[in-house]
Amino acid sequence: MAARKAGAMRARTYPSTATCRRATGILSVGLVLLGGCRVGPKYVAPNAPAPPAFKESSPDAYVQAPAGTWQPANPQDAALKGKWWEMFHEPELNALEEQLDINNQNIAEYFQNFMAARDLVREARASYYPTLTADPSFTRQRTPATLSNNNTTTGKSGSTNTSLSLPFDVSWEPDLWGKVRNTVREYQNAAQVSAADLENERLTEQADLAEYYFQLRGQDALQDLYNKTIDADRKALDLTKALYETGIDNDEAVAQAEVTLKDAEEAGTGIATNRAIYEHAIATLIGKPASSFSLPVKSLATPVPAIPVGVPSELLQRRPDIAAAERTMSEANALIGVEKAAYYPNVSLTGGGGLESSSISSLFGLPALFWSVGASASETIFDAGLRRATVAQYTAQYNADNASYRQTVLTAFQQVEDYISTLRVTSAQIVQEDQAVASAQRYLQIANSRYETGLDPYLDVISAQTNLLSDQQTQVVLRVNEMTAAVELVQALGGGWNVSQLPSASSVTSGAAEKKVSNTP
Repeated sequence: MAARKAGAMRARTYPSTATCRRATGILSVGLVLLGGCRVGPKYVAPNAPAPPAFKESSPDAYVQAPAGTWQPANPQDAALKGKWWEMFHEPELNALEEQLDINNQNIAEYFQNFMAARDLVREARASYYPTLTADPSFTRQRTPATLSNNNTTTGKSGSTNTSLSLPFDVSWEPDLWGKVRNTVREYQNAAQVSAADLENERLTEQADLAEYYFQLRGQDALQDLYNKTIDADRKALDLTKALYETGIDNDEAVAQAEVTLKDAEEAGTGIATNRAIYEHAIATLIGKPASSFSLPVKSLATPVPAIPVGVPSELLQRRPDIAAAERTMSEANALIGVEKAAYYPNVSLTGGGGLESSSISSLFGLPALFWSVGASASETIFDAGLRRATVAQYTAQYNADNASYRQTVLTAFQQVEDYISTLRVTSAQIVQEDQAVASAQRYLQIANSRYETGLDPYLDVISAQTNLLSDQQTQVVLRVNEMTAAVELVQALGGGWNVSQLPSASSVTSGAAEKKVSNTP
């Protein structure tokens, strides 16, 4: 047996020159085939028609608006910047937004999703290259003396054989039909979708934080309003008591004043609930426990800035959700190419070689060398329409993604129009409500004067107080609605993001892409 093994080793140790040439030729052909064609449809970015201008931002929309109504900035003005919240000139909001990008756990989750998508690109790219494996072994074997060939013994003590082997195997499937290239492109596009989703989530969290902040400040403004109302009602109660004691008024007026005061105190106490809820929500957004976070009281006094709206065609480049929808289409297109490659044969190139000897001293010599090369091809002859159905499935998915992209664009146009209109109408309501509050204050002054002189009953004062409080509440609510609509408009415009900030397909596998998507705006 040892003789046979040694003979086999010698047979593969000394390859002929012709064999070496043939092996070299096979490898050369394989390298040439690496530049094969890529099947599948060519991707063409969708063309979504955009209107020339936003209807709600045109000058005609403000013809009948009261003086002082909010209007968008001119398209020539500076565009939205990355830190868009700074236009509100709220230092507390600025500080909170800075913490959000670092500590928000939803943003952290989407960032890790991007990292996973980026690693999938690296996995796919590994198929470009051959796979090399090593399987070293050491064997020492003793053959007993009782074994013999042709009934002759091998010796009284038997024989001992040693085998040292250091083999290497190489396998490679050249990308003849672009399956690997399409797979890489698919995962690159998927990583870009993940990067766009991250930016969309970041913008959503930033907008939520700004809205919660202004809602909280609105609650502070309502609390301040009720505190002043309670003080005024308490003074009114003291007045009615004094008039009752002097005989000018009756006990009914005192009771009415007491009811008015208690109602105002109860409503003022209830405001704390909403303020606490918004404060807790802000704490969660910036990654802090609600139990250890608080914001000082500060009334809402921020004016709404003029927001540069631009033109609808620019919106296609400024919204991360539109970018994600477009990249999803490209991903689906690449997947069609992956599946179409299944129509063509797969070619595999294999090779092996290494060193084998019975002793370590002769292991690394030329006589210990052995090698082999080979090639194979496989083609599916019959699959009962599986490949055709699979290609049709992914083609339909591409068409669905196309419709989803167009719907995303239409929704973006709608949202911008909605929030421009909301801002315009709400600001006009504020102008009118300011006049209503001024009239209500004058009415209360007249009612108080007539009551103090005994011309009218206290019920008229209560009616005037109720009207004033209702108008002032509406005034605060409208101011909050105006601020939140401004934030929503900024969000609908894409914040300060631009499609140029999306990592390129070639950079999603590099550290540059990671830095680009993880940096604060």
